[in-house]
Amino acid sequence: MAVMRDSKKWPYYFDGVTVEQARKCKQAYCATISFVDAQLGRLLNALEENKLIDNAIIVFWSDHGYFLGEKGLWYKRKAFERSARMPLVVAAPGLSEGQNTTKPVELLDLYPTLADLCNLTPPENLEGKSLRSLMVDPNDPSWNKPAVTQVWNNKKAWGYSIRNERYRYTEWLEGRAGRELYDHANDSEEVTNLAKMPEHAETVAQFSNQLVKYVGLKPQKRQSKRQRLK
Repeated sequence: MAVMRDSKKWPYYFDGVTVEQARKCKQAYCATISFVDAQLGRLLNALEENKLIDNAIIVFWSDHGYFLGEKGLWYKRKAFERSARMPLVVAAPGLSEGQNTTKPVELLDLYPTLADLCNLTPPENLEGKSLRSLMVDPNDPSWNKPAVTQVWNNKKAWGYSIRNERYRYTEWLEGRAGRELYDHANDSEEVTNLAKMPEHAETVAQFSNQLVKYVGLKPQKRQSKRQRLK
């Protein structure tokens, strides 16, 4: 199910696409990145010219990523890292420059982060969490919230993927249509699926239990799922 939407017309998604057309598609995608980069420069220049840069909170992010032929896949709506990941850069007064973190974060974290940086009190029912602690200490040991991605193709083809600092774990139809586990410490391109290997059974069970609260299941189904995993 991880590649099902693209596999029928593999490797170019649409019928009749030539190698040259696929190359042009990649070229156009790279051109859009260059164009957006230039516009960002114009915005930042304007902030500097108007002496606003030192008192501005700046957040750069995007939609999640595209496949451009990698693994024979195209477009979005995939649970692999290349599609689920996106860039996120935050600059604000009083924060150190040039810091980065390997901790997983989500777009859900942006609202509480901006509220925090602006000394506002956000609603208590938000699912996200302020990133301020990671901005102060990129290795903050208290940050253990995973990042979750939902992929919905249709009511018979959907899945959830969860990412921590080391692993990405994915379940399709709660595992009935397959599971994937990738170790990003050794396999950043997600080539080797570890989900069925006995030595990783405990890791799979832990991730599966973590995903339960994110999947819209009725309480009795959640309970039966936990029992099956045990």
